[in-house]
Amino acid sequence: MINIAVLGYGVVGSGVVEVFYKNRESIQKKAGQEMEIKYILDVRDFPDSPYKDKFVKDFDIIANDESVKVVAEVIGGIEPSYTFVKTCLEKGKSVVTSNKELVASKGAELLAVAKEHHVNFFFEASVGGGIPIIRPLHMCLAANEIVEIEGILNGTTNFILTKMIRENMSFEAALKMAQELGYAERNPAADIEGHDACRKICILASLSFGSHVYPQDVYTKGITQITPEDVAYAESCDSVIKLIGRAKKMEDGRISAMVCPMFVSHESQLSTVDDVFNGILVKGDATGDVVFYGKGAGKLPTASAVVGDIVDCAKATDTSTSLHWEPSEGKNVVDKSENETAMYLRVKSDEVKVLDVARKLLGDIRVLSREGQPSDEFAFITPIAKEAVIDAAISRLESMGAEILGEVRILEC
Repeated sequence: MINIAVLGYGVVGSGVVEVFYKNRESIQKKAGQEMEIKYILDVRDFPDSPYKDKFVKDFDIIANDESVKVVAEVIGGIEPSYTFVKTCLEKGKSVVTSNKELVASKGAELLAVAKEHHVNFFFEASVGGGIPIIRPLHMCLAANEIVEIEGILNGTTNFILTKMIRENMSFEAALKMAQELGYAERNPAADIEGHDACRKICILASLSFGSHVYPQDVYTKGITQITPEDVAYAESCDSVIKLIGRAKKMEDGRISAMVCPMFVSHESQLSTVDDVFNGILVKGDATGDVVFYGKGAGKLPTASAVVGDIVDCAKATDTSTSLHWEPSEGKNVVDKSENETAMYLRVKSDEVKVLDVARKLLGDIRVLSREGQPSDEFAFITPIAKEAVIDAAISRLESMGAEILGEVRILEC
């Protein structure tokens, strides 16, 4: 008998319990043994729940119960989750989590603690919700050197951008709709400012490239400054705007990683990932491009991934050797200024000579146009250059009195 404890009974936690009991018979067959949820930890009372006898408020009850072998942490945030998870691992209990913030910040440490105590720390649900991506990276694609990962990692921002593209909505109107439909939180900052996607690309980059990538080292820009005008210019060059998390290994061993809006060509598989769906493109040296697609969040999809990890913990005889990365001092990520990209710029200026100066500074720019374009508005795409060079050109244009209205990177297919 494998006894399980669930830490947190919010949206995901209640989903974990629901999925477990709904599919308990098949779950036990896959695990090869009987399983039971013994405890559910929450500070609230649930007197009407059919599982009311399982609720406890004291974490120590779970920590000190040697019969509990697997713990699902679905509280979220760093504390008390970090303390709870580390304590469980040290006491010889495997832990599964959907907590992307915890994994992105403390993953290397917690994986090492799990290894020391011959248990597992699994987190399939931390990226992509119900989309399998963690396990494929460290198992199915183990024969590959991962060259690059790029993807749409946040369903809320993808829904907002889809509405802006399809229905010519403003950012504010699309955000309001997302909130009304329950896709965006009352405080949507983690989504629209890019922090959620940043945590996810940190986890994927750490696993793919072997050293911990910390969120504070990854340049992150959200979608709050994207306008219908930018959407129209993107369409004029057969592209759409998506919030992209991207990471790739450089020749010198460092990692280039960032999260920001990008023009995505219709030739890319990611251009057709719409609404609340996520799409993650993994480039392997043997497989080429592999795309993972599905709903990246939601109660039951995320719970499905958590329960899948519980099954794997129940089957494991020791720590997984392939799910691992080394700690780092945070110097493994390339500074944004060294990143090479092409850039879309939308500029307000009465002087046509702005374009001439841009050509002299950047080279062969591609001028764009849109319906209803004002006479004092210019939009163009730069050639690929280091961001330090592009930033210097922007400063020069601003010194001439030009106003930069829009700035979006180009995702190269």
